[in-house]
Amino acid sequence: MNTAMTRSGTGEPVILDATGLTSDPDLWARFAESAHQILADLVRGGAALGWVEPPSPVEVAEFLDHVLSSVHAGDAALRVAYVDRRLVGLGYWLRYARPTHRPHADLEKIAVDASAHGRGIGRALTAGLIADAGRAGIEVLTLDARGDNSNALHLYRSLGFSEYGRLPDFVAVGTRRFDKVFYMLDLRPERRPHA
Repeated sequence: MNTAMTRSGTGEPVILDATGLTSDPDLWARFAESAHQILADLVRGGAALGWVEPPSPVEVAEFLDHVLSSVHAGDAALRVAYVDRRLVGLGYWLRYARPTHRPHADLEKIAVDASAHGRGIGRALTAGLIADAGRAGIEVLTLDARGDNSNALHLYRSLGFSEYGRLPDFVAVGTRRFDKVFYMLDLRPERRPHA
């Protein structure tokens, strides 16, 4: 957390590994509250984050606790973004639980506060999580996204992800239907293009 404090006041985003937040229960509680606000606001605005209705503070706290316990077990990474000591984004991946899929992980959420869009925060969070996955020995990093989320799909393609499948009209939001798009990034050295 010291990095955020050192660079605070610059207006520049600071991307951190979130494990430092857990050393202080009050800091973690403030983080969970801020994360809830970001996620609820984004869902309220129609963002594709897995909820139809804005999640409750309890739902967000439970999912963050699950992610954090997975981080401590070596099965996840959680990154956060701050601007001037204010949480503006978060993202994480989780290792697959099925034994035959353990070498792989799924990038599950990248969420950036609407006020901070267009500043490269989503790209920085995703790049940090990709680096974390590489250090953790993850072989293939997957994700799925709603087909109308063109900005996110463009971001993932620009970071080397490729589409490997699509379920037409699979995501239901009220009466509207959207494709569910599957992306992957192969992190195995023998599968990466040589520069």
